[in-house]
Amino acid sequence: MNEHIKNPEIEGAFLQVRKIGNSFGLIFPKELLTRLNLKDGDKLHVIEQPERGLHLTPYDPVHAKGMEIARKAFKTYANTFRELAK
Repeated sequence: MNEHIKNPEIEGAFLQVRKIGNSFGLIFPKELLTRLNLKDGDKLHVIEQPERGLHLTPYDPVHAKGMEIARKAFKTYANTFRELAK
């Protein structure tokens, strides 16, 4: 199983929002980047969660394309899926 050893200092860490030019960015602790195998220039996929939360995952263009297709299908066949869910 692919388990990471969690560092309590990183678990309780926070990310700081900083102004970078005309945009804003998040500052990640170096130890967290190493643990998550992230490097400068990597892209993250952002999913908004309830209660002002975020879920960040590495960006995968194949997954993103699959989700785009699924969203179109759900929208096109919304009534069918609603009936199947009963």
